[in-house]
Amino acid sequence: MTETPRPSFSVRDILAQIRRRFPWPGKPPVLDPHPEDDNAERVRVQVAVVRKYLDGEVAAASVDGPRRARDDADTKYLYRPSHVLVRDGDDFALLERFFREPERRRRFRGELERADLPTMPGLVVARMPSRTDSEDDVLMTLEELDEVHRDRAERQDPVATPDHILYVTGPPRLCPFTEPEEPPSADPVPPVAANSEAGADVRVAVVDTGWWKKAGKTIGWLGGVTADPADEEQVDENKIHEYAGHGTFIAGVVRCLAPKARVELEGFAPKGGGAVYESHICQQLSEALLDNDMPQIISVSAGTHTRNSWPLIAFQLLALAKGILDPKNKVLVVAAAGNEGSTEKFYPAAFDWVVGVGSVGANGKISEFSNTSDPKGDDWVNVYARGENLVNAFPEGRYVCYEPENIHNGVPDERHFRGMAQWSGTSFSTPIVSGAIAAKMSELRTDDPRVAYDALMMTAQPSTSSTVGAYRIIGPL
Repeated sequence: MTETPRPSFSVRDILAQIRRRFPWPGKPPVLDPHPEDDNAERVRVQVAVVRKYLDGEVAAASVDGPRRARDDADTKYLYRPSHVLVRDGDDFALLERFFREPERRRRFRGELERADLPTMPGLVVARMPSRTDSEDDVLMTLEELDEVHRDRAERQDPVATPDHILYVTGPPRLCPFTEPEEPPSADPVPPVAANSEAGADVRVAVVDTGWWKKAGKTIGWLGGVTADPADEEQVDENKIHEYAGHGTFIAGVVRCLAPKARVELEGFAPKGGGAVYESHICQQLSEALLDNDMPQIISVSAGTHTRNSWPLIAFQLLALAKGILDPKNKVLVVAAAGNEGSTEKFYPAAFDWVVGVGSVGANGKISEFSNTSDPKGDDWVNVYARGENLVNAFPEGRYVCYEPENIHNGVPDERHFRGMAQWSGTSFSTPIVSGAIAAKMSELRTDDPRVAYDALMMTAQPSTSSTVGAYRIIGPL
Protein backbone atom coordinates (compact mmCIF):
# COMPACT_ATOMS: atom_id res chain seq x y z
CA MET A 1 0.00 0.00 0.00
CA THR A 2 1.32 3.45 -0.88
CA GLU A 3 2.02 5.49 2.24
CA THR A 4 4.73 7.81 0.95
CA PRO A 5 4.75 11.57 1.56
CA ARG A 6 2.75 13.71 -0.83
CA PRO A 7 4.36 13.58 -4.27
CA SER A 8 5.07 16.95 -5.84
CA PHE A 9 5.17 15.78 -9.44
CA SER A 10 4.15 12.90 -11.67
CA VAL A 11 6.10 10.58 -13.96
CA ARG A 12 5.17 12.77 -16.91
CA ASP A 13 6.66 15.77 -15.10
CA ILE A 14 9.94 13.88 -14.68
CA LEU A 15 9.95 13.07 -18.39
CA ALA A 16 9.32 16.71 -19.16
CA GLN A 17 12.37 17.71 -17.12
CA ILE A 18 14.50 15.11 -18.94
CA ARG A 19 13.34 16.50 -22.28
CA ARG A 20 14.35 20.01 -21.26
CA ARG A 21 17.87 18.79 -20.57
CA PHE A 22 18.05 16.53 -23.62
CA PRO A 23 15.79 18.21 -26.19
CA TRP A 24 14.37 16.43 -29.21
CA PRO A 25 16.26 17.16 -32.46
CA GLY A 26 14.00 19.32 -34.57
CA LYS A 27 10.31 19.63 -33.67
CA PRO A 28 9.31 17.50 -30.63
CA PRO A 29 6.48 15.00 -31.05
CA VAL A 30 3.02 15.95 -29.80
CA LEU A 31 2.19 13.94 -26.69
CA ASP A 32 -1.44 13.03 -26.04
CA PRO A 33 -2.76 13.88 -22.56
CA HIS A 34 -3.38 11.01 -20.19
CA PRO A 35 -6.40 11.92 -18.04
CA GLU A 36 -6.44 8.48 -16.45
CA ASP A 37 -2.88 9.03 -15.22
CA ASP A 38 -3.87 12.43 -13.87
CA ASN A 39 -6.89 10.94 -12.09
CA ALA A 40 -4.76 8.24 -10.47
CA GLU A 41 -2.10 10.73 -9.41
CA ARG A 42 -4.76 13.08 -8.05
CA VAL A 43 -6.12 10.36 -5.79
CA ARG A 44 -2.63 9.55 -4.55
CA VAL A 45 -1.86 13.14 -3.59
CA GLN A 46 -5.27 13.66 -2.00
CA VAL A 47 -4.94 10.53 0.13
CA ALA A 48 -1.40 11.59 1.04
CA VAL A 49 -2.77 14.87 2.41
CA VAL A 50 -5.29 13.00 4.57
CA ARG A 51 -2.52 10.70 5.83
CA LYS A 52 -0.34 13.67 6.74
CA TYR A 53 -2.95 15.47 8.80
CA LEU A 54 -4.29 12.34 10.51
CA ASP A 55 -0.74 11.34 11.49
CA GLY A 56 -0.76 8.29 9.25
CA GLU A 57 -3.71 6.68 11.07
CA VAL A 58 -5.37 6.05 7.71
CA ALA A 59 -6.05 2.87 5.76
CA ALA A 60 -7.39 2.66 2.21
CA ALA A 61 -9.94 0.02 1.22
CA SER A 62 -9.49 -1.42 -2.25
CA VAL A 63 -12.17 -1.09 -4.91
CA ASP A 64 -11.62 -4.80 -5.64
CA GLY A 65 -12.64 -6.46 -2.39
CA PRO A 66 -12.16 -6.74 1.37
CA ARG A 67 -8.49 -5.80 1.40
CA ARG A 68 -6.37 -2.71 1.65
CA ALA A 69 -5.55 -1.00 -1.61
CA ARG A 70 -2.04 -1.76 -2.85
CA ASP A 71 -2.02 1.60 -4.59
CA ASP A 72 -3.87 4.59 -3.15
CA ALA A 73 -5.16 5.29 -6.66
CA ASP A 74 -7.39 2.21 -6.23
CA THR A 75 -9.06 3.48 -3.05
CA LYS A 76 -12.80 3.06 -2.56
CA TYR A 77 -12.95 4.63 0.90
CA LEU A 78 -10.66 5.44 3.82
CA TYR A 79 -10.96 4.14 7.37
CA ARG A 80 -9.19 4.09 10.71
CA PRO A 81 -6.79 1.14 11.02
CA SER A 82 -7.53 -1.50 13.68
CA HIS A 83 -10.76 0.20 14.83
CA VAL A 84 -14.45 -0.57 14.27
CA LEU A 85 -17.72 0.97 15.41
CA VAL A 86 -20.33 -1.14 17.16
CA ARG A 87 -23.54 -0.50 19.09
CA ASP A 88 -23.22 -1.01 22.82
CA GLY A 89 -25.12 -3.82 24.49
CA ASP A 90 -26.12 -6.87 22.45
CA ASP A 91 -23.97 -6.04 19.40
CA PHE A 92 -20.82 -5.49 21.42
CA ALA A 93 -21.53 -8.78 23.23
CA LEU A 94 -21.75 -10.51 19.82
CA LEU A 95 -18.37 -9.04 18.87
CA GLU A 96 -16.83 -10.24 22.14
CA ARG A 97 -18.27 -13.72 21.61
CA PHE A 98 -16.85 -13.81 18.08
CA PHE A 99 -13.30 -13.37 19.39
CA ARG A 100 -13.74 -15.82 22.28
CA GLU A 101 -14.33 -18.84 20.05
CA PRO A 102 -11.33 -21.21 20.35
CA GLU A 103 -10.59 -21.61 16.65
CA ARG A 104 -10.60 -17.87 16.21
CA ARG A 105 -8.41 -17.08 19.20
CA ARG A 106 -5.58 -18.90 17.47
CA ARG A 107 -5.79 -16.48 14.55
CA PHE A 108 -5.61 -13.30 16.63
CA ARG A 109 -3.19 -11.68 19.05
CA GLY A 110 -4.27 -9.48 21.91
CA GLU A 111 -7.71 -8.64 23.26
CA LEU A 112 -10.69 -6.68 22.05
CA GLU A 113 -10.61 -3.22 23.62
CA ARG A 114 -13.48 -0.76 23.92
CA ALA A 115 -13.68 3.02 24.26
CA ASP A 116 -16.91 4.82 25.10
CA LEU A 117 -17.68 8.28 23.74
CA PRO A 118 -19.16 10.60 26.41
CA THR A 119 -21.32 12.57 23.97
CA MET A 120 -22.34 9.53 21.91
CA PRO A 121 -24.05 7.10 24.31
CA GLY A 122 -24.73 3.74 22.70
CA LEU A 123 -21.70 3.82 20.40
CA VAL A 124 -18.49 1.94 21.14
CA VAL A 125 -15.18 2.41 19.33
CA ALA A 126 -13.55 -1.03 19.51
CA ARG A 127 -9.87 -1.70 18.90
CA MET A 128 -9.55 -5.07 17.20
CA PRO A 129 -7.09 -7.82 18.09
CA SER A 130 -4.41 -8.11 15.42
CA ARG A 131 -4.49 -11.01 12.98
CA THR A 132 -1.71 -13.56 12.74
CA ASP A 133 -2.20 -13.95 8.98
CA SER A 134 -1.50 -11.25 6.42
CA GLU A 135 -5.10 -10.05 6.16
CA ASP A 136 -6.37 -6.68 7.35
CA ASP A 137 -7.48 -6.48 11.00
CA VAL A 138 -10.63 -4.57 10.03
CA LEU A 139 -11.73 -5.52 6.53
CA MET A 140 -11.21 -9.28 6.56
CA THR A 141 -12.38 -9.64 10.17
CA LEU A 142 -15.62 -7.85 9.31
CA GLU A 143 -16.07 -10.20 6.35
CA GLU A 144 -15.78 -13.17 8.71
CA LEU A 145 -18.12 -11.53 11.22
CA ASP A 146 -20.71 -10.95 8.48
CA GLU A 147 -20.47 -14.62 7.50
CA VAL A 148 -21.27 -15.66 11.07
CA HIS A 149 -24.20 -13.21 11.20
CA ARG A 150 -25.32 -13.53 7.60
CA ASP A 151 -28.90 -12.54 8.39
CA ARG A 152 -27.70 -9.18 9.68
CA ALA A 153 -25.51 -8.61 6.65
CA GLU A 154 -28.34 -9.46 4.26
CA ARG A 155 -30.50 -6.70 5.71
CA GLN A 156 -27.57 -4.23 5.69
CA ASP A 157 -27.44 -4.13 9.47
CA PRO A 158 -23.95 -5.46 10.27
CA VAL A 159 -22.78 -6.07 13.81
CA ALA A 160 -19.81 -3.74 13.31
CA THR A 161 -18.50 -1.35 10.65
CA PRO A 162 -15.22 0.46 9.95
CA ASP A 163 -14.63 3.84 11.53
CA HIS A 164 -14.88 5.46 8.10
CA ILE A 165 -13.05 8.69 7.32
CA LEU A 166 -15.21 11.51 5.99
CA TYR A 167 -13.46 14.12 3.91
CA VAL A 168 -14.04 17.28 1.92
CA THR A 169 -11.68 15.80 -0.65
CA GLY A 170 -10.41 12.32 -1.36
CA PRO A 171 -10.73 9.24 -3.55
CA PRO A 172 -11.38 9.54 -6.38
CA ARG A 173 -12.45 13.17 -6.18
CA LEU A 174 -15.00 14.14 -3.60
CA CYS A 175 -15.03 17.81 -2.83
CA PRO A 176 -13.86 20.30 -3.77
CA PHE A 177 -13.82 19.35 -7.42
CA THR A 178 -11.18 22.00 -8.11
CA GLU A 179 -8.39 23.57 -6.14
CA PRO A 180 -9.31 27.16 -5.18
CA GLU A 181 -8.82 29.60 -8.03
CA GLU A 182 -8.25 33.33 -8.17
CA PRO A 183 -11.70 34.84 -8.79
CA PRO A 184 -12.53 37.06 -11.77
CA SER A 185 -13.79 39.75 -9.37
CA ALA A 186 -14.37 40.37 -5.67
CA ASP A 187 -18.14 40.00 -6.05
CA PRO A 188 -19.63 36.87 -4.50
CA VAL A 189 -21.37 34.27 -6.66
CA PRO A 190 -24.23 33.88 -5.88
CA PRO A 191 -24.62 37.51 -4.79
CA VAL A 192 -25.79 38.68 -1.39
CA ALA A 193 -29.59 38.54 -1.24
CA ALA A 194 -31.43 41.84 -1.67
CA ASN A 195 -33.48 41.09 1.45
CA SER A 196 -31.06 41.86 4.27
CA GLU A 197 -33.43 40.27 6.80
CA ALA A 198 -33.52 36.87 5.07
CA GLY A 199 -32.74 34.11 7.56
CA ALA A 200 -33.52 36.20 10.65
CA ASP A 201 -33.78 34.12 13.85
CA VAL A 202 -32.62 30.95 12.07
CA ARG A 203 -29.53 29.16 13.37
CA VAL A 204 -27.35 27.26 10.90
CA ALA A 205 -24.47 25.00 11.97
CA VAL A 206 -21.79 24.58 9.30
CA VAL A 207 -19.89 21.37 10.07
CA ASP A 208 -16.69 21.73 8.10
CA THR A 209 -12.94 22.37 8.22
CA GLY A 210 -13.07 25.39 10.51
CA TRP A 211 -13.37 29.18 10.60
CA TRP A 212 -10.85 31.72 9.32
CA LYS A 213 -11.67 34.42 11.87
CA LYS A 214 -10.28 37.35 9.87
CA ALA A 215 -13.06 36.89 7.29
CA GLY A 216 -15.63 38.02 9.85
CA LYS A 217 -13.82 41.36 10.09
CA THR A 218 -13.05 41.94 6.41
CA ILE A 219 -15.98 40.37 4.49
CA GLY A 220 -19.16 42.30 5.16
CA TRP A 221 -21.67 39.47 4.82
CA LEU A 222 -19.69 37.28 7.27
CA GLY A 223 -19.95 39.65 10.22
CA GLY A 224 -21.30 37.85 13.28
CA VAL A 225 -20.40 34.31 12.17
CA THR A 226 -19.08 32.50 15.24
CA ALA A 227 -16.93 29.52 16.17
CA ASP A 228 -15.34 28.19 19.33
CA PRO A 229 -11.59 28.97 19.58
CA ALA A 230 -10.79 25.29 18.99
CA ASP A 231 -12.65 25.46 15.67
CA GLU A 232 -10.66 28.39 14.27
CA GLU A 233 -8.15 27.81 11.46
CA GLN A 234 -4.61 29.10 11.82
CA VAL A 235 -3.50 30.04 8.31
CA ASP A 236 0.05 30.84 7.22
CA GLU A 237 -0.49 33.59 4.66
CA ASN A 238 2.86 32.76 3.02
CA LYS A 239 1.67 29.22 2.29
CA ILE A 240 -2.03 28.53 2.73
CA HIS A 241 -2.48 24.88 3.64
CA GLU A 242 -4.61 22.37 1.76
CA TYR A 243 -8.39 22.86 2.18
CA ALA A 244 -7.93 25.95 4.35
CA GLY A 245 -10.90 28.25 4.04
CA HIS A 246 -13.32 25.51 2.96
CA GLY A 247 -15.61 26.03 5.95
CA THR A 248 -15.29 29.83 5.74
CA PHE A 249 -16.25 29.76 2.05
CA ILE A 250 -19.31 27.65 2.84
CA ALA A 251 -20.38 29.93 5.69
CA GLY A 252 -20.10 32.81 3.22
CA VAL A 253 -22.40 31.10 0.73
CA VAL A 254 -24.99 30.47 3.46
CA ARG A 255 -24.84 34.14 4.44
CA CYS A 256 -25.25 35.32 0.84
CA LEU A 257 -28.56 33.44 0.65
CA ALA A 258 -29.59 34.27 4.23
CA PRO A 259 -27.74 37.43 5.38
CA LYS A 260 -29.41 37.50 8.80
CA ALA A 261 -28.96 33.81 9.66
CA ARG A 262 -27.00 32.98 12.81
CA VAL A 263 -24.17 30.87 11.45
CA GLU A 264 -21.78 28.90 13.66
CA LEU A 265 -18.79 26.89 12.39
CA GLU A 266 -18.16 23.47 13.90
CA GLY A 267 -14.62 22.70 12.74
CA PHE A 268 -13.67 19.05 12.35
CA ALA A 269 -10.27 19.74 10.74
CA PRO A 270 -9.15 23.27 11.67
CA LYS A 271 -5.47 22.22 11.48
CA GLY A 272 -5.82 21.01 7.88
CA GLY A 273 -6.36 17.89 5.82
CA GLY A 274 -10.11 18.19 5.40
CA ALA A 275 -10.77 14.76 6.91
CA VAL A 276 -12.21 13.31 10.12
CA TYR A 277 -13.10 9.92 11.58
CA GLU A 278 -16.78 9.06 11.55
CA SER A 279 -16.73 8.66 15.34
CA HIS A 280 -15.17 12.11 15.82
CA ILE A 281 -17.49 14.08 13.51
CA CYS A 282 -20.51 12.52 15.20
CA GLN A 283 -19.15 13.58 18.59
CA GLN A 284 -18.96 17.15 17.30
CA LEU A 285 -22.46 16.98 15.87
CA SER A 286 -23.71 15.57 19.15
CA GLU A 287 -22.10 18.45 21.05
CA ALA A 288 -23.71 20.98 18.68
CA LEU A 289 -27.09 19.40 19.34
CA LEU A 290 -26.53 19.58 23.10
CA ASP A 291 -26.61 23.36 22.97
CA ASN A 292 -29.63 24.98 24.56
CA ASP A 293 -30.02 27.01 21.37
CA MET A 294 -29.61 24.10 18.96
CA PRO A 295 -29.33 24.67 15.19
CA GLN A 296 -32.34 24.20 12.96
CA ILE A 297 -30.21 23.51 9.90
CA ILE A 298 -26.96 21.50 9.87
CA SER A 299 -24.93 21.94 6.67
CA VAL A 300 -22.38 19.16 6.05
CA SER A 301 -20.06 19.39 3.03
CA ALA A 302 -18.19 16.16 3.74
CA GLY A 303 -18.88 12.47 3.33
CA THR A 304 -17.68 9.12 2.10
CA HIS A 305 -18.52 5.94 0.31
CA THR A 306 -18.80 3.05 2.71
CA ARG A 307 -18.11 -0.65 3.09
CA ASN A 308 -20.70 -2.43 0.90
CA SER A 309 -22.50 0.92 0.53
CA TRP A 310 -24.06 0.32 3.95
CA PRO A 311 -25.11 3.27 6.14
CA LEU A 312 -22.77 4.96 8.61
CA ILE A 313 -23.56 3.43 12.01
CA ALA A 314 -22.48 6.47 14.07
CA PHE A 315 -24.81 8.75 12.11
CA GLN A 316 -27.67 6.29 12.57
CA LEU A 317 -27.16 6.30 16.33
CA LEU A 318 -26.80 10.08 16.40
CA ALA A 319 -30.07 10.55 14.54
CA LEU A 320 -31.88 8.21 16.92
CA ALA A 321 -30.32 9.67 20.07
CA LYS A 322 -31.04 13.28 19.10
CA GLY A 323 -34.51 12.66 17.72
CA ILE A 324 -33.59 13.87 14.23
CA LEU A 325 -35.90 11.21 12.77
CA ASP A 326 -38.82 12.59 14.79
CA PRO A 327 -40.82 15.11 12.70
CA LYS A 328 -41.49 17.04 15.91
CA ASN A 329 -37.76 17.69 16.26
CA LYS A 330 -37.14 20.74 14.10
CA VAL A 331 -33.63 19.98 12.84
CA LEU A 332 -32.75 19.29 9.20
CA VAL A 333 -29.41 17.98 7.89
CA VAL A 334 -28.28 19.07 4.40
CA ALA A 335 -25.26 17.26 2.92
CA ALA A 336 -23.11 17.16 -0.22
CA ALA A 337 -23.62 14.29 -2.67
CA GLY A 338 -19.95 14.02 -3.73
CA ASN A 339 -18.03 14.55 -6.96
CA GLU A 340 -17.24 11.26 -8.69
CA GLY A 341 -19.96 11.42 -11.33
CA SER A 342 -21.24 8.21 -9.73
CA THR A 343 -24.61 6.82 -8.67
CA GLU A 344 -23.15 4.86 -5.75
CA LYS A 345 -24.51 6.05 -2.41
CA PHE A 346 -22.45 8.65 -0.59
CA TYR A 347 -23.05 9.17 3.12
CA PRO A 348 -24.41 11.03 5.03
CA ALA A 349 -26.16 12.53 1.97
CA ALA A 350 -27.74 9.14 1.12
CA PHE A 351 -29.70 8.84 4.37
CA ASP A 352 -33.42 9.30 3.78
CA TRP A 353 -33.56 11.84 6.65
CA VAL A 354 -30.86 14.00 5.02
CA VAL A 355 -31.30 16.39 2.09
CA GLY A 356 -28.68 15.17 -0.42
CA VAL A 357 -27.46 17.96 -2.73
CA GLY A 358 -25.96 17.56 -6.20
CA SER A 359 -24.38 20.20 -8.44
CA VAL A 360 -25.50 21.99 -11.59
CA GLY A 361 -23.77 24.65 -13.66
CA ALA A 362 -24.96 28.16 -14.38
CA ASN A 363 -26.98 26.67 -17.27
CA GLY A 364 -28.94 24.38 -14.94
CA LYS A 365 -27.36 21.22 -16.37
CA ILE A 366 -26.07 18.60 -13.95
CA SER A 367 -22.32 19.02 -13.47
CA GLU A 368 -20.21 16.31 -15.06
CA PHE A 369 -18.57 15.66 -11.69
CA SER A 370 -21.73 15.53 -9.57
CA ASN A 371 -22.91 12.27 -8.08
CA THR A 372 -26.52 11.48 -8.94
CA SER A 373 -29.19 9.02 -7.94
CA ASP A 374 -29.48 5.79 -9.88
CA PRO A 375 -32.74 6.11 -11.87
CA LYS A 376 -33.39 2.43 -11.08
CA GLY A 377 -32.60 2.76 -7.36
CA ASP A 378 -33.20 5.05 -4.40
CA ASP A 379 -33.61 8.74 -5.16
CA TRP A 380 -30.92 9.71 -2.65
CA VAL A 381 -29.79 12.93 -4.36
CA ASN A 382 -32.86 14.97 -3.51
CA VAL A 383 -32.14 18.33 -5.09
CA TYR A 384 -29.51 20.26 -7.06
CA ALA A 385 -28.00 23.73 -6.77
CA ARG A 386 -25.25 25.60 -8.52
CA GLY A 387 -21.85 24.13 -7.67
CA GLU A 388 -19.66 25.44 -10.48
CA ASN A 389 -17.48 28.55 -10.23
CA LEU A 390 -18.89 29.94 -7.01
CA VAL A 391 -17.04 32.90 -5.48
CA ASN A 392 -16.83 33.64 -1.78
CA ALA A 393 -14.56 34.26 1.22
CA PHE A 394 -11.13 32.66 1.38
CA PRO A 395 -7.93 33.34 3.39
CA GLU A 396 -5.55 36.01 2.15
CA GLY A 397 -2.16 34.90 0.99
CA ARG A 398 -0.14 32.56 -1.22
CA TYR A 399 -1.39 29.11 -2.19
CA VAL A 400 0.79 26.47 -3.88
CA CYS A 401 -1.15 23.95 -5.98
CA TYR A 402 -0.48 20.23 -5.64
CA GLU A 403 -2.95 18.43 -7.91
CA PRO A 404 -1.41 17.10 -11.15
CA GLU A 405 -3.36 19.28 -13.59
CA ASN A 406 -1.95 22.35 -11.82
CA ILE A 407 1.68 21.22 -12.02
CA HIS A 408 3.50 22.01 -15.25
CA ASN A 409 6.96 20.70 -16.08
CA GLY A 410 7.39 19.83 -12.42
CA VAL A 411 6.55 23.34 -11.21
CA PRO A 412 3.30 23.82 -9.25
CA ASP A 413 1.11 26.82 -9.99
CA GLU A 414 1.03 29.55 -7.37
CA ARG A 415 -2.12 31.50 -6.66
CA HIS A 416 -2.44 34.68 -4.64
CA PHE A 417 -5.66 35.43 -2.81
CA ARG A 418 -7.02 38.67 -1.41
CA GLY A 419 -9.85 37.33 0.71
CA MET A 420 -11.94 35.73 -2.05
CA ALA A 421 -11.69 32.58 -4.19
CA GLN A 422 -13.54 30.73 -6.93
CA TRP A 423 -14.36 27.08 -6.21
CA SER A 424 -16.42 24.21 -7.65
CA GLY A 425 -17.93 21.07 -6.14
CA THR A 426 -21.04 19.71 -4.46
CA SER A 427 -19.56 21.11 -1.22
CA PHE A 428 -20.64 24.51 -2.46
CA SER A 429 -24.05 23.48 -3.80
CA THR A 430 -24.91 22.40 -0.26
CA PRO A 431 -24.78 25.82 1.48
CA ILE A 432 -26.93 27.29 -1.29
CA VAL A 433 -29.68 24.87 -0.27
CA SER A 434 -29.00 25.41 3.45
CA GLY A 435 -29.14 29.18 3.01
CA ALA A 436 -32.26 29.01 0.84
CA ILE A 437 -34.04 26.96 3.53
CA ALA A 438 -33.01 29.50 6.20
CA ALA A 439 -34.29 32.38 4.05
CA LYS A 440 -37.58 30.60 3.39
CA MET A 441 -38.02 29.89 7.12
CA SER A 442 -37.89 33.60 7.93
CA GLU A 443 -40.14 34.44 4.98
CA LEU A 444 -42.77 31.93 6.13
CA ARG A 445 -42.16 32.79 9.80
CA THR A 446 -41.78 29.12 10.64
CA ASP A 447 -39.31 27.48 12.99
CA ASP A 448 -39.56 24.18 11.09
CA PRO A 449 -36.92 23.76 8.34
CA ARG A 450 -38.90 20.87 6.80
CA VAL A 451 -41.83 23.20 6.15
CA ALA A 452 -39.50 25.64 4.42
CA TYR A 453 -37.78 22.88 2.41
CA ASP A 454 -41.13 21.48 1.23
CA ALA A 455 -42.20 24.98 0.17
CA LEU A 456 -38.95 25.46 -1.77
CA MET A 457 -39.41 22.13 -3.53
CA MET A 458 -42.91 23.17 -4.62
CA THR A 459 -41.41 26.09 -6.55
CA ALA A 460 -38.02 24.57 -7.43
CA GLN A 461 -36.93 24.84 -11.03
CA PRO A 462 -37.76 21.58 -12.85
CA SER A 463 -35.37 20.09 -15.37
CA THR A 464 -34.62 16.76 -17.03
CA SER A 465 -31.55 14.76 -17.97
CA SER A 466 -31.22 11.78 -20.29
CA THR A 467 -29.35 9.87 -17.56
CA VAL A 468 -31.05 11.06 -14.37
CA GLY A 469 -34.55 11.90 -15.57
CA ALA A 470 -36.45 14.65 -13.79
CA TYR A 471 -34.65 16.73 -11.16
CA ARG A 472 -35.20 20.02 -9.31
CA ILE A 473 -32.96 23.01 -8.71
CA ILE A 474 -33.01 25.30 -5.66
CA GLY A 475 -31.37 28.71 -5.49
CA PRO A 476 -29.93 31.19 -7.97
CA LEU A 477 -27.93 30.08 -10.98
